[in-house]
This record gives sequence, structure tokens and C-alpha cells, in this order.
Amino acid sequence: MYHQIMEESNDDLTVSLKNLEEQFSYLQRKNYTSKFFSELNIPSRRSIVITFDDGYKNNETYLPPLLEKYNLKATIFIPTEFILKGYKENKMMSFEEIRRLNRKYFEIGLHSHSHQNFKTVSADFIENDLKRNMQILDKENINYSKVLAYPYGKYPKKNSDKQAVFSVLQRLNILYAVRIGNKINSSPYHKPYELCRIDIKGKDTLIHFKLKLIFGRLKMF
Repeated sequence: MYHQIMEESNDDLTVSLKNLEEQFSYLQRKNYTSKFFSELNIPSRRSIVITFDDGYKNNETYLPPLLEKYNLKATIFIPTEFILKGYKENKMMSFEEIRRLNRKYFEIGLHSHSHQNFKTVSADFIENDLKRNMQILDKENINYSKVLAYPYGKYPKKNSDKQAVFSVLQRLNILYAVRIGNKINSSPYHKPYELCRIDIKGKDTLIHFKLKLIFGRLKMF
């Protein structure tokens, strides 16, 4: 799981261009097969899904040449309100730029419309918000996979509330939903709405990256 890419970084949510290229190069050397979520059921020995959240302009600037160079794929999760209205002081991609991403290397996923914490809003709000997310992408003629990254990686922990959210996802035909979790997922995926992602931080060295690929999160991190 990544967010932003910059030439240099001192921020957990921003990976430096140098570190990202080192990580991508390592994945290629070790024969990892990067996949879209739509390809998860295709068997391979070392599978990885590379994800970026929020749709930052720097993703569109830096990712295409790196993915092509190392023959990798990435999924970008789009919260449509961020694209329409912006997000803090960040430069976001436009819908036109999202449309232009090469679908050989990019898959678009859902990240809600308004990016509200699913732990603090109702199931009805979540359903309407996700419908809005999809309606805008449809209107903008952007192809997307029905996979969701929970905003802030959060969803209810109380079983009844959690099942209400999962019922919404089922009604909307969402196939997978991802949190953070920092654990390795094993196929077959018995909990498709609770898939874990490994949080790659800006300060992570290549050694940290290698260990996270194997173990998820270590206590030392």
C-alpha cells in the first residue's frame, strides 16, 4: 500500500522515487507476478498487488515509466470527491488523466466518494456514498474493478455492524475490500472483504521492504 511519490520524502505516506524504484526492481529480480484484483484467481507462485490510494497527481507523473520499465501493474483507488474538489493542498489527478492511464499497467478501484471513516457512519450512508463513487466513475467513462479500499483502512469491528457493511458490499457486487492489517493474504481468500495490505512507509529501507514482503509487519517497525 502506497500513497504519494516524491523526488525526496520525510513523510510516512510519501515514498521517494529512489526507494520506489529500488522496491520495484527487487520485485522484478525476485520474479514476483504483479496482478490486478481482477486476476487474483489466476494461479502463480509469487503474487503481489501494488496499490496506491487517493489519486494523487504524482502517481500519474512517476508511476507509468516505472511500471513499464519493471513490467509491473498497479491499482489506484479513487475517492471521487477528491478528484472533483481537491484534497487539502495536494495536486490530484483529473478524470481525463485517470482515463489516459494505460490499462495494461493500471487498474482503477473504489475508495468511496467522500472518504469518510466507515467506522463512524451508517450502512445506509456507506451504500449511498459507494453508489455515488461508482456513478461518477461511470459518468466519466472510467473503467474500474469492483474492489474497495476502505477509507483510512477502517470498517466496524462489532459483528452486527460489520455484517451490515458487508451486506452493502454484496448488494453492490463488490468482489473484494482491503484494509491495512499488515499481514500476508493466502489463497483461497475466505474473507474477501477483509483482505490485508502491507503499509510501505516513506522511511522504509530496502531491507524493511524485503522483510515486510515476507512477514507483513514486524514488531521492530
